[in-house]
Amino acid sequence: MEPLVILLMVLFGVRLLAMREQRQRIALLGAHLAHHEIEQLMESVVQGSMRALGESDAARQASIWSMLQSSQVRLAEQVGALALSFSKVTEVDARISKLPLALPFATRWGPRLCLDARKLISLHAHALHQAAEPGASGSLKQQAFTFMAELFLFQHTCHWFCRSRVVASARLLARHQTAYAQVLASVAEPTRQAYRALLAG
Repeated sequence: MEPLVILLMVLFGVRLLAMREQRQRIALLGAHLAHHEIEQLMESVVQGSMRALGESDAARQASIWSMLQSSQVRLAEQVGALALSFSKVTEVDARISKLPLALPFATRWGPRLCLDARKLISLHAHALHQAAEPGASGSLKQQAFTFMAELFLFQHTCHWFCRSRVVASARLLARHQTAYAQVLASVAEPTRQAYRALLAG
């Protein structure tokens, strides 16, 4: 058999195994998300923020920012509930591979090369709660920007858990025209420090 054919067969097998693992991870996270309204609230907050940014009237813009606060609070509460629910997942099932691409059994082979999704989601829940506090980041506009950054970083973690780091970053860029590095630079400083500590550890 030609070496190229063998290589293609191996790569195809690896891809199938990786896809099966991804389906399992999507199902696991989806089962926890199903009990909450996180995705709907995220869409509401993002659309509301975009509408506020496109508003030329300052008074109208401030009114939209103000109305968004209730959605921010509800969303932070929902992510907090998710963090509590997801904390019951086993350590092995909660691992996220630090490798750029998804490889089958990577979380089983090298636990030292993994992150704990339970800790990351808990960090995001705390960060969103802090960002939703009235006056947390100066003006209503600045608070909304910070909350959006915290939200995008949380979404990146969810996609990273389900797929891979590369896919998560690509989706962030495609959906929100925002690079991963830009999001990380825009979150609150305590979030950034704690997040980098988890990644380094």
